[in-house]
Amino acid sequence: MDVFFYIAAVVAIISTIMAISGRNAIHSLLFLILSLLAISVIFYLLSAPFIAALEVIIYAGAIMVLFIFVTMMLNIGLEREAEKKWLKPRMWILPSVLAAVLLINLIMAIKSLPQITAGTGAIQPKQVGISLFSTYLLGVEIAAILLMAGVIGAYHLGSQKKKVKHRFLEIK
Repeated sequence: MDVFFYIAAVVAIISTIMAISGRNAIHSLLFLILSLLAISVIFYLLSAPFIAALEVIIYAGAIMVLFIFVTMMLNIGLEREAEKKWLKPRMWILPSVLAAVLLINLIMAIKSLPQITAGTGAIQPKQVGISLFSTYLLGVEIAAILLMAGVIGAYHLGSQKKKVKHRFLEIK
């Protein structure tokens, strides 16, 4: 199990570095999604399948799709030449290799884990909600503020300000 953990950690680190250092906003967001998927594999390996599922559904599924939608809607960093580069096979090599390594890692980890018998009972969604909004309230609020800051930052980066040549030629 340690090997699978380290493979998922390496995939998470590489994809996070690619997300931070990427020049194209869409590519960076796709690498961030891959990083979140690697983190969900790590949660699964640490015997937290519910958190792993929440990571995939909430972060990689909903929030990152929202970020990609906002980025595409604002047309941040997209030129026609850059769009043509996406169609070249060499642009898909690194993300495909990282995703394949992560998928193989998850399949091998699922096969090697012993069967775990259920505990006293299932955790109800109400218990998770109570825990999130009582014990982990600060973490939930910080995550909400960071996500809102990301959306506002994407809006401000995407808004194009018109250059005024002269005050009498100003277009309002």
